[in-house]
Amino acid sequence: MASRGIRPELVLCSSARRTRETLELLQPALEGVPARIEDELYGADASALLDRLRRVEAHVDAVMLVGHNPGLQDLALDLTGGGDEAAVAQLHTKFPTAALATLDLGTIDWNELGPRRASLTSLVLPRRLR
Repeated sequence: MASRGIRPELVLCSSARRTRETLELLQPALEGVPARIEDELYGADASALLDRLRRVEAHVDAVMLVGHNPGLQDLALDLTGGGDEAAVAQLHTKFPTAALATLDLGTIDWNELGPRRASLTSLVLPRRLR
């Protein structure tokens, strides 16, 4: 994450055991970043995830969601209005466990977030790591 300049200001994580384990593995890269374990994210669909993102405090510029498919993939597909063509094509094909999609909201506020309002800047797949 650090090598790609990815540094969230807040992590929202499902309360599921596997997502909490994933968050633990990410902790060295997230040192000092507050993380909230939230029951409402457990198995949440794209609509529920979007509702949660719309409630992020305005002063927070970058959020990482640690959750579940198909909700995360559906959310990323719904929000993506363009971006890196290869990443967008891959997102339509598959969003495997431990994938990391980075979306840029530009100048919109969290409460304005909606379909096609973000740009997919990268999609990192676990098989491409190490």
